[in-house]
Amino acid sequence: MEPVKSVLNHYLSIQTNLANDSLQGLGEHAKAIATAVKGDSMKMLPPAVAAQAETLAQARDLKAARAAFKPFSASLVKYLADKKAGKGVYHEVYCPMADANWLQTGKDIRNPYYGKEMLDCGELKN
Repeated sequence: MEPVKSVLNHYLSIQTNLANDSLQGLGEHAKAIATAVKGDSMKMLPPAVAAQAETLAQARDLKAARAAFKPFSASLVKYLADKKAGKGVYHEVYCPMADANWLQTGKDIRNPYYGKEMLDCGELKN
């Protein structure tokens, strides 16, 4: 599970930074995700995750980053649900305003799609 754990760690850094209205480390984390997925000999994560991470790495502002984060998050949420992995570690959260899900570790909602504007908008799904 090491490639998946690495991807999720980078993902959580991106999610936290977007919730804080920051692009800090976005490119580096997204590129690291793409590299981990492509370099995984066991092909645990679908290739689409690498492509989505590369798109995210190209984002130059919060609006573009948040738009790219949606399909990327959807893929990782689906992966964890399909594999029944991460129970009790990763929480899925849904924001009806953004019509999008994301993963986070804590139960205090930290919305990456709206940041400080609506930081606690969302509901825990698990």
